[in-house]
Amino acid sequence: QKWKCYFWFQMDHVLNNPIYNALISGNKIFARGDERVKFFPEDISPFAGLPENSQPDLHVLYQISPAKSFFILFTVQEMEIPVKWKVMAQMNILQMVRNNPVPLAEADEELIVLQEEHVLEMMALTKMTNPGPFVSGTIRLGHYMGIFKEGRLVAMAGQRLHPNPFVEISAVCTHPDHVGKGYAGILVNDQIKRILAGSETPFLHVLEVNERAINLYQKLGFVIRKRVIGYGLQKQDDHIHPERYA
Repeated sequence: QKWKCYFWFQMDHVLNNPIYNALISGNKIFARGDERVKFFPEDISPFAGLPENSQPDLHVLYQISPAKSFFILFTVQEMEIPVKWKVMAQMNILQMVRNNPVPLAEADEELIVLQEEHVLEMMALTKMTNPGPFVSGTIRLGHYMGIFKEGRLVAMAGQRLHPNPFVEISAVCTHPDHVGKGYAGILVNDQIKRILAGSETPFLHVLEVNERAINLYQKLGFVIRKRVIGYGLQKQDDHIHPERYA
């Protein structure tokens, strides 16, 4: 790869299981599930958090979640997925943390606070650019900012997972007609400032193949902490292979 890697790993680090740790701390108000397995409401995010990312955890998630649910999990290593779940996607992802205090440039574009009235435009932009899952209620996770040109939303970024004391920058995307104008850097810089102002640490996730984004994030002070695997899992009907569920 062309980008530099600075991996470090602590077995008990909160970011080794960011979804679960977010759902028991900074995103706790959104948590559904039971005392062990947690997940976001479907209209906010498809993420589920499992304390051990184990088959027993997946069994509990199956038992307590609505029929035909779709979830995204993050794991440190490959999992053996039970047949009651269909693997819809498996993604190689880099987790990056801002550890280098590079100077933060001042924004030279007007940044607009995105609100409920902008959700349809936000969903259209994320569908076009595919920065990660974004649904109608994702805006409730907070601090979404956008850049508008000629009355149209052309770039945006916000916050998603909040495993204290870390805050994830997410949904960083730019309309194809406006790529190369520096909008992503401006928006990420703004989010970094907001997070640092709260005495917390910015982090993010990016597909391993997205070298352009990785290079940008490194210029903004992020370093690669570790690789994670993202699984997209579709819940199957319980009557498909009942003999294999025991």
